[in-house]
Amino acid sequence: MRAIEHNAIATAVEKMCREANCVLPRDTEQALGKALKLERSPLGRDILNQCLLNAKIAKVQKMPICQDTGLAVFFVKQGKDVEIKGGPIHEAINKGVAKACRQGFLRASCVGDPVFLRKNTGSNVPAIMHIERVPGSRLEINYMPKGGGAENTSRLAMLKPSDGQQGVVTFVSETVIQVGANPCPPTVVGVGIGGNFERCALLAKKALMWPVGKPNPDKRYDQLEKKILKAINASGLGPQGLGGTVSCLSVHIEHEPCHMSSLPVAVNINCHAHRHQTVAL
Repeated sequence: MRAIEHNAIATAVEKMCREANCVLPRDTEQALGKALKLERSPLGRDILNQCLLNAKIAKVQKMPICQDTGLAVFFVKQGKDVEIKGGPIHEAINKGVAKACRQGFLRASCVGDPVFLRKNTGSNVPAIMHIERVPGSRLEINYMPKGGGAENTSRLAMLKPSDGQQGVVTFVSETVIQVGANPCPPTVVGVGIGGNFERCALLAKKALMWPVGKPNPDKRYDQLEKKILKAINASGLGPQGLGGTVSCLSVHIEHEPCHMSSLPVAVNINCHAHRHQTVAL
């Protein structure tokens, strides 16, 4: 059994929270560069240039790319041969998030009570964590700071099986088009298909962790992603919703089996500052 110290996890999480908020990942930067070549609207190109300049300034000055440093979302794969010493893993992750928030001057975005007090926790915790036990002796932590504006545009539908592929394309593309400029396009769109009501929402979130532009390994779903992307970009919504060729950088689908009478579909959107980072201990 391999032992990993509680404090080592907290330190790694603190570092990745600070870096992810200040350094746009390479895949997102490349996707914005590709969008700049495709965009035909002069205003759209100007916006994309400003997005890339903003990312460069944030990296050099070590400042957050966006004022919304998000709710901290983690997907963790903990090997079955890994033992956490010094305390539970969720406490280590929350400790790292809180320290990054306070010492990295990241905006605290979390309120403790959702309806009545809505008092800010001041530390961006508790984080949202999905911890999976997998074979092996490796601990992999995937982090995404999820902004509220894009998160508010999430949608879920329980389609009929007879709705089929076209039903999925129509629901997802119309959802992204209807929310317009709210999620700060060009967006990255995560789609969850299958499972049940709660499971497809989690799949949509998980789909956002894919590298931007990476093709789905299942050729059928790869084609479905491309159909959705084409439908969204044909809308003319454009960068920041001000018109143009590129409204969406990439669509990613996670899918699972479902009940024979259901076709659950969930949509989760990220803005052009699509931030994510992975660390392995």
